[in-house]
Amino acid sequence: MAQIDAFFKLMNEQGASDLHMVSGSKPILRIRGDMETVKFDTLENDSLKAMLYEIVSEEKVKIFEETGDVDFGYEIPGLARYRGNLFMQKYGIGSVFREIPSDILTCEQLKLPKVITKLAGLPKGMVLVTGPTGSGKSTTLAAIVDEANKTRKDHILTVEDPIEFVHKSQNCIVNHREVGLHTKSFSAALRGALREDPDIILVGEMRDLETISLAMEAAMTGHLVFGTLHTLNASKTVDRVIEIFPANQQAQVRSTLADALKAVVSQTLFKRIDVKGRCAALEILICTPAVRNLIREGKTYQIPSAMQTGKKFGMQTLDDAILEHLEKGWISPEDAYTNCIEKGKFVKFLKKPPTDFTDA
Repeated sequence: MAQIDAFFKLMNEQGASDLHMVSGSKPILRIRGDMETVKFDTLENDSLKAMLYEIVSEEKVKIFEETGDVDFGYEIPGLARYRGNLFMQKYGIGSVFREIPSDILTCEQLKLPKVITKLAGLPKGMVLVTGPTGSGKSTTLAAIVDEANKTRKDHILTVEDPIEFVHKSQNCIVNHREVGLHTKSFSAALRGALREDPDIILVGEMRDLETISLAMEAAMTGHLVFGTLHTLNASKTVDRVIEIFPANQQAQVRSTLADALKAVVSQTLFKRIDVKGRCAALEILICTPAVRNLIREGKTYQIPSAMQTGKKFGMQTLDDAILEHLEKGWISPEDAYTNCIEKGKFVKFLKKPPTDFTDA
């Protein structure tokens, strides 16, 4: 048993999502969004490095020492998987670990809208799940892929850095590929994927022009592609995909994206106030013919209005989702106000409306 495993067991017992191990500080757990210090000695660089190197492959250590940071995966059988990141900082080595549960929660268990479950049955196209780091994108995607794994008879191929949720083949064949371990890059894996007879491709992160371009190509050639982006809402996601391309290609990209994109799910995570735990507020954009025209014509600023009028298709804005959670008593008015888009809708729920200098 590795020395650091004791911290992972504590993390699991406390229900923490993240573990921070940084030279010059005590270990810290993120529990329900808050940072809580572990009663332990201040971590020294040399002892922490030895502890971390015990669970990191030689190849990943080499990359870390050359570049100053690296992502990797680690698993404790019977407990959980962990997505780790090593980095150098002022006082020495540092690391952050995110717990990836062994059990994959279903869409029903996550209380996701029914339209999310339907995304697993799409024959082709591109579905993007977006949100800031730590907003639960991977958990939502895992639930969708799990639904497809149970209800379809297809080949599912995932490309991640590192592998997070592990899906055992059920009705589908599931193959997991890790960037740096099984393939050189996301783009290299996607180029190879087109020759590997996949029906569903999950791209862990769409970071660059080449990856996004290949993902759209796969979606246009009859595959169902799921991917993630670090954007805050649906319209910004569409803008981000288009803006990553050179200006002289953007008109063509708008047309291609309008045809390829099936849905955008943007989520924000909230701390529950009624029970221990957290919940996600989802903004859902379904690409109806009207939405496709807005994308094609470069009128993405009208997408929020289209979501308001498209509720019968399962669409909802982030503010509507936040309001629903607030009315159920799941989240606090202060948290709702902080994360909403139109502040005016939520001021009435606050006991002491703040003076927001950004509104000046």
